[in-house]
Amino acid sequence: MNRKLIINCDDFGQSAAMNEAIMHLLEEGKVSSATIMAAAPGFTEAAAWSARRGQPNIGLHLTLTSEFEALPWGSLTGDISLQDESGRMHKTIREFEQKARTRAVAKELDAQYERVQKAGITISHIDNHMGSLYGIATGRSLLPLMFWKASRWKVPARFFRCIVPDDPLLSSLSGIERPVALAAALADALGVPIPDYLLSHSFGLQAGETYDSFKQSIIGKLYRLPSGVSEMYFHPGRENSWMLAHIPEWEKRVWEFRLLLDDDFAYAMQDAQVELVDYRYVQKKLRRPRIRSGIKLVRELAR
Repeated sequence: MNRKLIINCDDFGQSAAMNEAIMHLLEEGKVSSATIMAAAPGFTEAAAWSARRGQPNIGLHLTLTSEFEALPWGSLTGDISLQDESGRMHKTIREFEQKARTRAVAKELDAQYERVQKAGITISHIDNHMGSLYGIATGRSLLPLMFWKASRWKVPARFFRCIVPDDPLLSSLSGIERPVALAAALADALGVPIPDYLLSHSFGLQAGETYDSFKQSIIGKLYRLPSGVSEMYFHPGRENSWMLAHIPEWEKRVWEFRLLLDDDFAYAMQDAQVELVDYRYVQKKLRRPRIRSGIKLVRELAR
């Protein structure tokens, strides 16, 4: 079985607790990559570390929402449709989808990309904080805009072609097969490489969940991993007093950090014959022919 896995750390640059954990994991080679938040308070620290090391596997975590009361951030452009009266980005995906002007979103994405570039980081790929560009809350998807930016920036993007049947998030959404096929075809037509699968797990604690049960659930995914290139994303954080006081569901972030350093997890990767790869592999191996992909997209739209 040819099973390859990208392990990405989201929210790099969010806070000191997140930065410390992610930098440690990158230094130890325990993860494939991390995606940095250009608008978040911890960006300067994360960007300086990445640029100083010439870190080759830092992507851009396109950020259009600010969910934590104790850790607000605003848009880089300051557009009124992207933030509330206090100057912070909208707290929920629904608010963003309802209020954000598409042109303002495009300018904000450019501003975030340019800030990371100016910090001396060569971006390896892009993804999206909280899935705000996916149209999850109201159906207003800005995926075409995201793929267009990825095409201009010549980087891969986080998306997927197929849905793992037991995925707790994607398999629970009804009627998404056709939108996924259309989005994947659009990415191909624009020359944007994407992985085959995206694997999710619960962001917060589940009833009765322990570290051991969480670990076993993730290890189980390794043994059930389909052939092709899959991505798992985590939000690891190192435990500190500030995070415990201000970040909801902090336990899960600490667990994720612990898991990615756990010898049992490393053994399971080897035993399940899963190869750790990064988005450089996606860039080199998963690009589809654009003309053929464009024809496929037209056929999909005509169905």
